[in-house]
Amino acid sequence: MEAESEPYVRLATMRQLHQAVADLNTARSLADTLQAVADGIVAGLGYELGCVNLVRPDGDLVVAAFAGNSAAEALITGRVGSRDSWDRRLSMGEAWDGLRFIPHTEGWVLLDDDVPQWHTEGPEPRFEDEWHPLDRLYAPMYASGGGQDLLGVISVDRPRNGRRPGAWGREALQMYASQAAIAISNARLRANMQRALVRLEREQQALRASEESFRQAFEYAPSGMAIAEMGGDQHGRLLRTNDALCRLLGRPASVLRRYSFADLVHPEDIGTLLRTSAEGGRAELRLGRRDGTYLWVSLRNSVVADTADGPRFLLTHVEDIEERKRNELHLAHRASHDALTGLPNSAELRARLSARLCERPHSTGTSMAVEALDAAYGDIEATSPHGYRADGYEADGLPGTGPYDHHVHTVAPHPERDDGTKGLAVLFCDLDGFKSINDRFGHHAGDAVLIEVARRLTTCVRDGDTVARLGGDEFVVLADGLGEADAADLAVRLRNAIIPPIRVDGRAVRVGASFGIGWAECGMTEEEVLHSADQRMYVEKRSRSKVHRRAG
Repeated sequence: MEAESEPYVRLATMRQLHQAVADLNTARSLADTLQAVADGIVAGLGYELGCVNLVRPDGDLVVAAFAGNSAAEALITGRVGSRDSWDRRLSMGEAWDGLRFIPHTEGWVLLDDDVPQWHTEGPEPRFEDEWHPLDRLYAPMYASGGGQDLLGVISVDRPRNGRRPGAWGREALQMYASQAAIAISNARLRANMQRALVRLEREQQALRASEESFRQAFEYAPSGMAIAEMGGDQHGRLLRTNDALCRLLGRPASVLRRYSFADLVHPEDIGTLLRTSAEGGRAELRLGRRDGTYLWVSLRNSVVADTADGPRFLLTHVEDIEERKRNELHLAHRASHDALTGLPNSAELRARLSARLCERPHSTGTSMAVEALDAAYGDIEATSPHGYRADGYEADGLPGTGPYDHHVHTVAPHPERDDGTKGLAVLFCDLDGFKSINDRFGHHAGDAVLIEVARRLTTCVRDGDTVARLGGDEFVVLADGLGEADAADLAVRLRNAIIPPIRVDGRAVRVGASFGIGWAECGMTEEEVLHSADQRMYVEKRSRSKVHRRAG
C-alpha cells in the first residue's frame, strides 16, 4: 500500500480493491474463483506475491492458487501442508485483529515444517516497519455465518512499498479475505447446484431423488434463491423463491409469485437487469422491499435447461450486499471530504478543478488558425507528450480521440472589456480573527465556528457550486457561469453571511472574511488557479485595516 495518510491514495486503493472483489464474483468456477483471489492480492492490495491455501476434506491445506511469480507457482501449487503445522502458525506471532503476522525474528522456527513456502534471501531491515523476506502475514478465511469453520488461509509477501502494512492496509486485507471466503463458498454452492441440475436433466430414472436434493439445496441456501420463467410472454416471472429471499425482501412466497425481478428492481437499474438476464449474468442492483425501501443485492443467473426443449427457466442467486455498499460509499466520502465540516477537501477540490481544465490555453481567431496550420504541417512542438496535437488530431495528422476532442474550454472574463464572457470563478476565503477565538476559547470553539461558517457558505451558493475547505480557516468556492460583477456580488454576499455573531457555548463570537477572486482557465494547472486566487485574497486583506477585516 502507498502513503496511507493521503485520502486520494486511499480512494485509488479502494477502487483497486473494489475491482478485485468484483472479479471474485464474476468467476464461473471454483478454480477460477481461487485464482481470482490470488490475482486480486497482487492487483488490488499492493503485494508482489499472493497464495491461497484451501482446507481439504481431511483437514489439511493445499496450495490451490498462486500469483506473482511463475517459478514459485510451479514449485508449490498443489503441495499440501498439515493442519497441525498451520494451526501452529496461526497461534503464534502477532494478532492484527483478524490477521496473523509472524516477524522474521520468530519465523525462523518454521523453516523446516511441512507447510509449502517460498522466500528469497534479503538484507536486514533498515528501519522498524521495513518488510523482511522472512516476515509472514496470513489472513484466515472462515465460512459464512460468523462461525470459526476455517475455509482456508491467504498468505501474502513482498509489499510493493517495502513496508509492513499499516492500519489501512490491514483493514483492506482483512475485508478482502472476508469477501474471498464468501466468493469461494458461493462458488462451491453454485457448483453443487449445477451438479444437481445436471443429474435432474440426465438421470430420468432418479428424477424424484434429484428433485429432492435440489429442493433442499434451494430452500436451505443461506442467501436468496429464485427460479424464474425464461422466454415467452411471462419471461422473468418468479416461479419459486426460498425463505432467505422472502426474508430479504420482506414479502411472502405467495406474493412474490405475482412479480418478476423487473417489477421489483429500482427504475435506475432496469437496464442493468435486462443485460443480466442470461446464463452466467451477474449484476449489482437495488430491489424493492415491502416497506418501500430498496436493498443493494448481488444477482447472478444460471440457466436450467431441458435436454429436449432447450432453456426453460433461470436460477437466480440473490446476495445482500447493502452493508458493503454502505461501507464503500462511506469510505469514498471520507477520502474526499473534510472530517470536521463535511465539505469537499483539498484533494476533491483539486480533482474538480482538474476535470474542468486542459493543458491547451483557449485561443480564438487567427491565432487558432495558425496553431492548426502549424500542427498540420509538422510543427514538433504542437504535438503533446500523449501523441495528440493541440488541434485535437492525432500525431499522424488524422482525426482522433485526443484529450480535447469533446472538451469545452474554460475561459475567464476579460478584465478590460465587458464582452459578456462567463467563467468559472474561484473565491479564496480566509477568516479574519479566527486565531484569537482559538487562543481565547480553545479549539472546541474554533471547530464550532468552522462548522457554522461552512454551513453559511453552503447556504449562500447554488446547487451546482462547490464549497470546499482547504484546511485551517481557509475555504474555496467554485461558482461557474459568472461574470466579474457576478463574482464580486457573490463575494459580498458570502462575507455578509459570515460576519453575523456565532453562538458558541453560550457566548457570541465574530469573525470576518477576506476574499480573493480568481478565474480558472484552460492552460493553467489547478495549483496555479488556487495560487492566483490566494494572492488576490492577500492583496484584498492587506488593503483593509484590521478593524475593518474583523467587521467583514
